[in-house]
Amino acid sequence: MSFEAMQAQWPAPQTVRTCITKRRGGCSQGQWKGFNLGDHVGDDPAHVAANRAELQRSLGCAPAWLQQVHGTEVVHADPTRVLEADAAWTGQSGIACTVMTADCLPVLFCNRAGTRVAAAHAGWRGLLAGVLENTVQAMEDMPENLIAWLGPAIGPQAFEVGKEVFDAFVGADPRTRDAFVPALRPDHYLADIYRLARLRLEGCGVGLVCGAEHCTVNDPTHFYSYRRDGQTGRFASLIWLE
Repeated sequence: MSFEAMQAQWPAPQTVRTCITKRRGGCSQGQWKGFNLGDHVGDDPAHVAANRAELQRSLGCAPAWLQQVHGTEVVHADPTRVLEADAAWTGQSGIACTVMTADCLPVLFCNRAGTRVAAAHAGWRGLLAGVLENTVQAMEDMPENLIAWLGPAIGPQAFEVGKEVFDAFVGADPRTRDAFVPALRPDHYLADIYRLARLRLEGCGVGLVCGAEHCTVNDPTHFYSYRRDGQTGRFASLIWLE
């Protein structure tokens, strides 16, 4: 079995490794066809287990999977159990902080010293509630010493939201107004989740923010998308210390 993947393009220290899996490869079939890593989306558990085993074998590290709940909890990455959280950090080599997405925003973090890494799952609810700020705090370094990379997510031309989402973000931070463009439907907006994340990261002083180059909805060949397909798989974004 094989699978396709990419790496974060950012000026991270040499000790930091990343992997963002793509859809091609794997053994999942049907709606999940490809390298599905989500064990909660209705796929054959044996297919998911085989895909995960191939991921770990290929990378040579231990993924720390999470039960993601669109919250703000940040935990110490632990590959021996599945913790309920939406972000994880580690300072130990060989353990991969891992988040799964299919439109939500994966954000990878490292410090410039290359001694700590983290991964966060940021849907709009978690983003609004502060999951990125909590992850920055868990890094236990000066924010200006941190680098963040924004992975594949739903793009600004595809992410239609209701007025309640617009009101929530703008009410919390008026600067976010320029991350929304009125949609064709009344009381709906096209939201730029990349811009919203950048504002949050800049607001807490993160030194450098990279990435924001892909749209999961518009790339069915390489990425799963819940907004596009409904029942579908999940790809993973992993970061670890070598």
